[in-house]
Amino acid sequence: MPVTKNAEGPQEAATLKLDLMPSPKSTKKLQNKDSGFLDGSSSESSGLEKTKGITAFQTLVHLVKGNMGTGVLGLPLAVKNAGILVGPLSLLVMGFVACHCMHILVRCAQHFCRRLNKPFMDYGETVMLGLEASPSVWLRSRAHWGRHIVSVFLVVTQLGFCCVYIVFLADNLKQVIEAVNGTTHNCHNNKTMTLTPTMDSRLYMLAFLPFLSLLVLIRNLRVLTIFSLLANVSMLVSLVIIAQHITQGIPDPSRLPLATSWKTYPLFFGTAIFSFESIGVVLPLENKMKDARHFPAILSLGMSIITALYIAIGALGYLRFGDNIRASITLNLPNCWLYQSVKLLYIVGILCTYALQFYVPAEIIVPFTVSRVSERWALPVDLSVRLAMVCLTCMLAILIPRLDLVLSLVGSVSSSALALIIPPLLEIATYSSEGLCPLTIAKDALISILGFVGFVTGTYQALDELIESEESLPSSNSTIFNQ
Repeated sequence: MPVTKNAEGPQEAATLKLDLMPSPKSTKKLQNKDSGFLDGSSSESSGLEKTKGITAFQTLVHLVKGNMGTGVLGLPLAVKNAGILVGPLSLLVMGFVACHCMHILVRCAQHFCRRLNKPFMDYGETVMLGLEASPSVWLRSRAHWGRHIVSVFLVVTQLGFCCVYIVFLADNLKQVIEAVNGTTHNCHNNKTMTLTPTMDSRLYMLAFLPFLSLLVLIRNLRVLTIFSLLANVSMLVSLVIIAQHITQGIPDPSRLPLATSWKTYPLFFGTAIFSFESIGVVLPLENKMKDARHFPAILSLGMSIITALYIAIGALGYLRFGDNIRASITLNLPNCWLYQSVKLLYIVGILCTYALQFYVPAEIIVPFTVSRVSERWALPVDLSVRLAMVCLTCMLAILIPRLDLVLSLVGSVSSSALALIIPPLLEIATYSSEGLCPLTIAKDALISILGFVGFVTGTYQALDELIESEESLPSSNSTIFNQ
């Protein structure tokens, strides 16, 4: 899921992600109370929960925005880990497979909605009902596990996003501060400069902790609306500036390898699948459409736009910077005030988005914890759990300070399960009693197996890279770069 991965829509994405999970009663009440937050306008009275729904164009915009986060900034390095030919081709295939898995999820949810005469089905509930429809007695008796597994992966994914954000914030702020003495208004000077060393990256992460702690104490979605809008404006402006820079002065591409070693390909897989993290908003968007019959076409169009954008940014970023590409392409931008402002804008956007991504796991974990104490202690426990969770994400970010490894780990562990492994197995379980074509079963099994292989190899390779580099901090934000 993410708000995905990533900064989602102004108001919609945070609530859209909330629709995915088997939230407890207190969470559902909160969602109903704050339904006006869904609206993208300033009027609280016209939310998306109204009967009129959202248009096809609005659905398309939400779907595209749901994929625009930090993951797209790591795609140039991902392409480097695969090769200038293999990388874009793999992104194309992964985009097609991810889109197909989203169609599977929608089709299965619609199947159970018709059978049970329900207007809407979330991801966890769909998986649970799919297991109940399985011919296996063992799976039927443990159908509730499916819902819990989806919830766990959602929590892991969202907290993983938060860890990525902390590393991203530290890397970019550190580089801005270290380069401030040499920052000029001339963005066309190609001389190199050495950054002035400052404090350790991990200290920058700790410096953000008080601000993040204050943000996560905000429990009202309507208050977070302002932060969400600010995040989207900041990131949109930043992406436009980045895109115009990487299309200028591309050197000879023949010097880049068409394919790289198979050892680095799992890192590409983890980062790439981390970017395709809009499966979390698929069912909520389909439910809120004015005419849901058009949703499959909108989904295909949206994923085509997203895949084309990913391929363009990944390939052009690698072509532009070659082997010098960093974990985030923002770290490769020239040292002039225009491009330093891009980093500052993205810092503001990601800082605001942290609270939105954090809201999702908080609304699963906090109500569960609060329900086990008396009403007198409800508020102190609520705030304590939130502070403990934000400290946990900061601690994990400090333990794994390499942005590329955090991206790959989160993508391999949770994103691959939600986007590639579970949907094909869900289709088999849902329709097996009604008869499935052997080719469909083979196709679903192949997708799940490939997703599982990516899950295992991506996680192993990221952990292996982490062990090898644990003695020294990354130099991603403390080396020379072109001015």
